[in-house]
Amino acid sequence: MLKLSEPIYNALRKHGEETYPHECCGVLLGRSVQNADNLDINTVEDAVRAGNTRTDAAHNRYHIAPQELIKIQRQGRERGLDIVGFYHSHPDHPAQWSKTDFEEAHWLGCSYVITAVANGVAQQTNSFLLTGTNEDDKSFEDETIQVEELVTGRC
Repeated sequence: MLKLSEPIYNALRKHGEETYPHECCGVLLGRSVQNADNLDINTVEDAVRAGNTRTDAAHNRYHIAPQELIKIQRQGRERGLDIVGFYHSHPDHPAQWSKTDFEEAHWLGCSYVITAVANGVAQQTNSFLLTGTNEDDKSFEDETIQVEELVTGRC
């Protein structure tokens, strides 16, 4: 399961709209735990935008520069957070992982969030958990997204 706040969910969807017709990409920082039922839960506390360095096919591919990924990972660790996932958009395509998405996914236990953006408007958002023990047996599993509404106190 992937848990994130409504503002974070809205921000990653908006990112896809802003970069349309190109893919956006970013990193999800938070904590990963197992609940009592041994269900993996990735709780997102921040979504960090990353630059898509693909120049050959930015409309249907993304790449995060290793230097930027390391910088984001360090920033997260300074806050006690880990990389728990990645997100990107699919301009004018379904929110379903592609063969390329699978081949380029290497962070086992991480959530891979995809938002379909049709004509510049965010549509469906889906998440896929990368499971397995290594590159040879990795697989994507459909993952439930739980969007939590922020509750503000009143005086």
